[in-house]
Amino acid sequence: MKKSISKIFGLAILSLTMITTSCSSDDSGDTPGNDDDNPGGGSSFVVNREDLKGDINDGNVVLESGTYKLTGKLVVKAGATLTIKPGVKVEATALVAGQFEAVRYIAVSQGAKIDVQGTSASPVVMTAAVQSPGAWGGLVICGKAPINKGASATAEVSELSYGGAVANDNSGTIKYLRIEYSGYSYNADKEFNGLSLFGVGNGTSIEYVQVYEGSDDGFEWFGGTVNAKYLVVTNKGANVGDDLFDWTEGWNGTGENWYGIRTNAGNRGIEADNNSNNHLATPISSPNLKNVTLIGAGSNDTSSESQALKLRVGTQGIFENFVLKGWKTGFDIQHDESVGYVGTSLKATRVKFEDVTVKSKGTKTDATAADVSAVFTEDNTATGAGNGTATPTWAQGWTVGM
Repeated sequence: MKKSISKIFGLAILSLTMITTSCSSDDSGDTPGNDDDNPGGGSSFVVNREDLKGDINDGNVVLESGTYKLTGKLVVKAGATLTIKPGVKVEATALVAGQFEAVRYIAVSQGAKIDVQGTSASPVVMTAAVQSPGAWGGLVICGKAPINKGASATAEVSELSYGGAVANDNSGTIKYLRIEYSGYSYNADKEFNGLSLFGVGNGTSIEYVQVYEGSDDGFEWFGGTVNAKYLVVTNKGANVGDDLFDWTEGWNGTGENWYGIRTNAGNRGIEADNNSNNHLATPISSPNLKNVTLIGAGSNDTSSESQALKLRVGTQGIFENFVLKGWKTGFDIQHDESVGYVGTSLKATRVKFEDVTVKSKGTKTDATAADVSAVFTEDNTATGAGNGTATPTWAQGWTVGM
């Protein structure tokens, strides 16, 4: 068929444009780091599938498919985005003991974004070559939402700034993500969690995330306003410790459909603080949680901190539809401020206890006992995360170790 000269010329220009804007392809036929399918412009960051590390300073870096070896810290800087496609695995390589400067982790700075695009059939997996708790750092996100540690602060891991006055700050979207073997520890006071949320705003979306066999807390909120749904923490390894969920520094988000289980000698289901230096610091930690199941180690529990919920140093919280099983204490409430909130801004409705030795325990700041039984109302029809103590329907298929 004959073509006009103008059409032929146009096709030639298009071909030349495609050649000059492309770079070498990976083994899937796609170009790692190329954002042709994502708005926002290209990035100067060069993706090396076998050596993923460094600072993403601009554009939208896309991890397309297959496995990427995380060989150091990967930091997304302000104005840049890290997009991770369904089914991608990011695997932290082994770290020689004491090489603190080479700790593997992923961090999202203030003003940057992460876009995890996992699906139920193809979740994104962040894991480690050494399949042992604490093998790598995990995922850290720092936003501009309010905290009560000051106008801003520096994250205990990653050394990035966080906090501010932007309640609806947007650090991106996370959906269907599994974080395995996280929780690297520099020392007793400086440890990574599975997912660490520092001053993250409620413009951020977090849904369907599992932290599997991490050595510190599964999820921890340091202030902020971010909401989180469909979270799972699974701790069954003998050397896994600390809490399933944790918040401090004035977190004021919502949580819905959380399922946490530990069968080892770790610590609590939830550890909740406001501010340990100033129990009345504002904003006061006061999340709303509903549909939660927390399972402890039961009669085999040797931990001295076997509490389903430890609520202290001025935290508030409204809880609904909880199932608590296998803990020495259900609600352990400490310090005058938190004790004083009991029944008003610190209370739980529709709570079902199974194999819980002491349902509630209160301790004032001076270490004397307090009656905090008004913190909960029982309801044996409570379903918790959906199926009581059984694996929730929404957690089936994309999680492991359940």
